[in-house]
Amino acid sequence: MKTRTLLLAIFLSTFCINLYATDTLQVAQEYSEEEYNAAVEFYLDSLESTFDYRIDQINLRNDIAEIEVPAGFKYLDGETSDMILADIWGNPPVEDESMKSLGMLVPAHKSPLLDSTYVINITYSADGYIDDTDAKEIDYDDLLATMKEDAEAENEYRREFDYETFELIGWASPPYYDAENKKLHWAKELKFEGWEEHTLNYNIRILGRKGYLNLNAIGEMTHLANIKDNIDPILSSINFSSGNRYADFNPNIDKIAAVGIGGLIAGKVLTKAGILAKAGIVLVKFWKFLLMGLIAFGAGIRKFFTKSA
Repeated sequence: MKTRTLLLAIFLSTFCINLYATDTLQVAQEYSEEEYNAAVEFYLDSLESTFDYRIDQINLRNDIAEIEVPAGFKYLDGETSDMILADIWGNPPVEDESMKSLGMLVPAHKSPLLDSTYVINITYSADGYIDDTDAKEIDYDDLLATMKEDAEAENEYRREFDYETFELIGWASPPYYDAENKKLHWAKELKFEGWEEHTLNYNIRILGRKGYLNLNAIGEMTHLANIKDNIDPILSSINFSSGNRYADFNPNIDKIAAVGIGGLIAGKVLTKAGILAKAGIVLVKFWKFLLMGLIAFGAGIRKFFTKSA
């Protein structure tokens, strides 16, 4: 594997240097479609071979929670997941350590490097205990209208850093809260500028004593049925550990979050300093930009493969 990844790093370095020195038209003239496709295929195959998938039980964030990888899925660690989300898929990089990925679930016979699949990214927000007493009172139509307005705040951030803006189309699946197990899920349909295909963000929140787990399924609208078919085993596969569960809340010492169930769904955006709220970040797969993405983060690729080799 060391030889393979070293060759890939050298290949991509040379390829990217050549592309940096030319404009798009020159690239099209110097590299045939066959060479372009071969470069992408070689890159995908080589990168995939470095991934260390797991299908057992995984402890998350210093044992705050654990996941028993559900049948039909495999797990990738957080560092690899962050690399895929930012460097491969073109999402804004996450600088805040507390917001970094704890890993992702990938369908067992798929690769996150394929356009035909989705992934479920896992993060943890230590925002405090969520008081769920508002759950039965929420008007989801009103909430959706507010979310559409709030999306513009995130778009301001995305414009500032040259990321594609988006429109919140509506619910792909309306919010559902399991009050007994303290698990919440819903799905949003999004349209990103310049793309005909709509993007799916399927959101899951698992409430705990001091915060909540975020499971965000990222893909296209065509994946909705498959995700819904698997939602029950996904929900049952991940739970807080003893002492960190919702029932372990101690009102005398534990912090109460500023939002309730409605706030979790709305995912308010923090507008100051251009920082996205942990619950509100919108993720997308700009997969068709793959090779141009390689150009943009060529140094990052070399760093990643050097570390992985």
